[in-house]
Amino acid sequence: MNRTFWISVIVYLLATFVIAAGWHLFLFRDLYIQLAIFSRQEPLIPLGLISMSIQAVLVAYLYPKIRGEGHPALEGLRFGIIIGALMASIGVFAEAGKQNVTSLSTWLVLENIYYLLQFSVVGVLIGLVHGQTRFSNSLPR
Repeated sequence: MNRTFWISVIVYLLATFVIAAGWHLFLFRDLYIQLAIFSRQEPLIPLGLISMSIQAVLVAYLYPKIRGEGHPALEGLRFGIIIGALMASIGVFAEAGKQNVTSLSTWLVLENIYYLLQFSVVGVLIGLVHGQTRFSNSLPR
């Protein structure tokens, strides 16, 4: 694992934590309480951090294997949307199918926007990390 890999992991963790905490615990906390999809009064933050860490390692590993040759931000965005769609299929649709949410339409819209935002931002950032590496590796030494 090289430096770019670990920078990608850190970028994923920081961006995801800020976006997830801001979205779920501050911006829309009351709406999530009304939706009653989460059965815990207080989330178990350590479990969320473990989940995010696994995601970060997998995303950092996968990105260089499937990125294209386009602009780093656009390649990152494309990657982020693909990974976000996969994650949303689990975190939005499967959860809605298992839980008794008070407003299914609100849940679907809110969470799909969240996943689109989170993975678009993370994808662009990781694309830029890898783009910077590609640029610096092409400089004469």
